[in-house]
Amino acid sequence: MNANVLTYLVYLAVSVGLTIWVARTLTRNGEVFLVDVFRGDERIAAATNRLLVVGFYLVNLGFVALNLQVSHPIVSTQDAIEALASRLGGLALLLGVLHLVNVLIMSNMRRRRSAPAAPHGPYGATPPYTGQWTGPVYGGPPAPRA
Repeated sequence: MNANVLTYLVYLAVSVGLTIWVARTLTRNGEVFLVDVFRGDERIAAATNRLLVVGFYLVNLGFVALNLQVSHPIVSTQDAIEALASRLGGLALLLGVLHLVNVLIMSNMRRRRSAPAAPHGPYGATPPYTGQWTGPVYGGPPAPRA
């Protein structure tokens, strides 16, 4: 077996293993967070969790496949380690960025759902109706025509 093929096999084994481990960790620990985001609706949280994990697998395994080829022949152990380090480092960065994006999106959803209702009107609370016309905001009623 040549050194390139061996490097590919090691890269695939470590990459797929790392992706599966991170996905399981996120699934297990993310469910509690999603239940809170969806205000206790466990069915929606579980379904969202499964959809996120499927997308996570597709993006990461697609990245692993696209990043598989080494541009130069591996002739030494140093070449193999350098090729593996750069590819696994890229995968770790991708996993971290995807995790951060998921957490930010879910935190934003959670914040929106727990925020108090906005007051009516574009400029704050709508004053009570008094029956009198106060004119537009830009300066009152139009001047009478002569």
